[in-house]
Amino acid sequence: MLSFTVRLTFAQDEHAEITEMLRQLTLASREEPGCVSYIAHFLEGDLGTVLIYEQYADEAALEYHRTTPHFHQYAIGGLYQRMRERQVENLTAVC
Repeated sequence: MLSFTVRLTFAQDEHAEITEMLRQLTLASREEPGCVSYIAHFLEGDLGTVLIYEQYADEAALEYHRTTPHFHQYAIGGLYQRMRERQVENLTAVC
């Protein structure tokens, strides 16, 4: 099982556009085989910071995610073009 978070920062005035891209990306990602969890959050009180929690069954499922049309459209072609900063944190489950 692979689990990680992705923290992205954006200009707060792009909140509506970012929200729609995240919505589309989240809904499509959750339908992928091997996607266990995909949850996008805005930080409370900070509409310019997004935290995405992702969990995949294995490395193959994560690699598949990165090849999908929705990842290329909404992540690479949308969110990554507008983000100011990106930080990924890999997680290890306690049990």
